[in-house]
Amino acid sequence: MAEQDPGQWYVVQTLSGHEFKVCEKLLRLRKSEQAEEHLLDAQVPTEKVSEVRRGKKITMNRKFFPGYILVRARMYDESKKVISDAWHYIRQTEGVIGFIGGEHPVALSNQEVEAVLMQTQQGEELPKPKIDFNIGETVTIKDGAFENFEGSVENVDPERGKLRLSVTIFGRSTPVEVEYWQVERS
Repeated sequence: MAEQDPGQWYVVQTLSGHEFKVCEKLLRLRKSEQAEEHLLDAQVPTEKVSEVRRGKKITMNRKFFPGYILVRARMYDESKKVISDAWHYIRQTEGVIGFIGGEHPVALSNQEVEAVLMQTQQGEELPKPKIDFNIGETVTIKDGAFENFEGSVENVDPERGKLRLSVTIFGRSTPVEVEYWQVERS
């Protein structure tokens, strides 16, 4: 996938919380005639996560690398010298702190790029819970028929976002299946 694309991917550090603004500015700059041959693409790698806020399940995008974006650009000429125009277009964008590698940006390997892009695509398909649970962990049910009961995690199904708990009811251990967002750590 990444091998067929011209240019290489670089990691650019941005001001915290400005990743999407910087990415948008770079994509707009790409459309200008001066930058289009050097600046090829920009992305903020994200994944969808779900959590409960005020009793409601919400899905949101979480950045893989807060404070960083990926930029595909032609940074070096045939003699391996940094193309100053490309470096300046990116570096002078408002909100950019710099490249990983400083004056001589270090490109990501094709495997690294493909791994990040695959994670991003997988995250779009099915939101994953923001919290992971471990077998044997004690949790409190905060929503549903067994609200305020404590249980021990017996099984974790991250694909469905469900837990099977062992809850003691009237002195007997009872299996209960709940969604991640219905429990909290005790």
